[in-house]
This record gives sequence, C-alpha cells and structure tokens, in this order.
Amino acid sequence: MDPSDSAGSAKPRGLRDLEDCDRVFGALAHATRRHILQVLHARNGAMSAGELAGRFEHSWPTTSRHLRVLVAAGLIRERRQGRTRHYVLDRDRVTTVLDLWLPSIGVHHAHQGHRGHQGQQGHQGPRPET
Repeated sequence: MDPSDSAGSAKPRGLRDLEDCDRVFGALAHATRRHILQVLHARNGAMSAGELAGRFEHSWPTTSRHLRVLVAAGLIRERRQGRTRHYVLDRDRVTTVLDLWLPSIGVHHAHQGHRGHQGQQGHQGPRPET
C-alpha cells in the first residue's frame, strides 16, 4: 500500500502490508496525532497549517513533526496553495489498513457490512476449536 514501494519490490506483499499497518498504528499511537485527525474531521477534513497550529498548545516544530508522521502514514495529505500548506484528512486510510489487518487475526469489523457483530451478543466463553 505504500506508494514508495514499487511493484517489483523484493519484499513479499504480506510483509509490505504489515509494514504499512505499522506506519498507521505508529502514527495513531500518539494522542496528539489522534487529536489532529479528530480536529480535521470536525472541520470538514481540511485545515491550513496555521489553523491547525492554533488549535494546539505545542510549539510549531512539535506540531509540524506530528503532521509529518501523519503524512508519512498516509492518514493526511499536504496540499500547497501558494505559501500556505493545507492538510487534508484521508478518511479511507484507516479503513484500508483495518481491512488488511483485522482479518489476519480473525476479526471482521463493522465496515464489512456489520457481519463482524452477528452472533456475538449471546456468545459465552471461547469459541470452539476448528
């Protein structure tokens, strides 16, 4: 899923997918970065760098570092208009990563038509071995 990976990459796809998940989960691991995503969502998915910086008590270099991590993980995109940078939320990115990762541990999630929750309400104890 990483645009920098070429189709001829020597790494197996499963390893590339796992590294992609690691980038996203690593970016989501910090509360400030999760908050940035929430603020972007609340503001219709896009804000200028100055607007974002004004929302946080961090110094600009700290906020800028968090934004770079989010961009590197593909959770937001940077769009330049003249001298102003705008950050745009990629709403599908987390879903894409969850679609890769959750099935690998046997979990189906709500994005998949709410199938992941069927039959779980009355479930007691561990599932039987197959």
